[in-house]
Amino acid sequence: MPKLTIAIDGPAGSGKSSVARRVAAMLGYLYLDSGAMYRALALKALWHQLALADEFRLEALAKETHIELKPPNAEQEAAGAKNCVFLDGANVTPEIRTAEVAQAASRLATIANVREVLVAEQQRAGAGGGVVMEGRDIGTVVFPKAELKIFLDASPEVRAERRWKEHQEKGERITLAEVFDEVIERDKRDRERKVSPLSRAADAVLVDNTAMGIEESARLIVMLAREREKEMAEAAGGRP
Repeated sequence: MPKLTIAIDGPAGSGKSSVARRVAAMLGYLYLDSGAMYRALALKALWHQLALADEFRLEALAKETHIELKPPNAEQEAAGAKNCVFLDGANVTPEIRTAEVAQAASRLATIANVREVLVAEQQRAGAGGGVVMEGRDIGTVVFPKAELKIFLDASPEVRAERRWKEHQEKGERITLAEVFDEVIERDKRDRERKVSPLSRAADAVLVDNTAMGIEESARLIVMLAREREKEMAEAAGGRP
């Protein structure tokens, strides 16, 4: 069977990372967390105390930064690691998962020249297929020719509750109301930004997982992937 490029987009808290990781495991594909790249760059910008409005310096920072995503080993995966993220050779996987870094990454993602640098890196990482990549513009910008595009969504209330539980598990003290406001603000910023706004690609399959868990969502996407693999094999003259 041919190897697909699977693009999964959706808003914050829709479960993209968990679902994409599970889909990749079920298909034997490589999982790539595009958001981790923005988080890693945001972490470096915070370390250097760069103003998030200084587009010129942030673009220069992106060009001189090397970010690499690697699959976690069994122990790291059991601890919750999605990808191992290396920033200029240093493993920063735990450091990029704070609320401060997430907010900074969201702001960096609105800068056109920064996105251009990181999109090129994402395309390089996913070249050749057999990958599941998730983000907010994967099906529209990074891999517009992906063989399977999914737009994963859920109600704002459910997405906020998911994010709140993540904060609780990390020991971060934040109220559900605060997380809900954060989700709404993030949605507005992602959908209204001038560069690569969050939107559903015309050929993306909408999967609303408001009432579905990770496993059920992943199994549905894997079923769609198997159907697409079969269609491609038949079109190429292979056996169904």
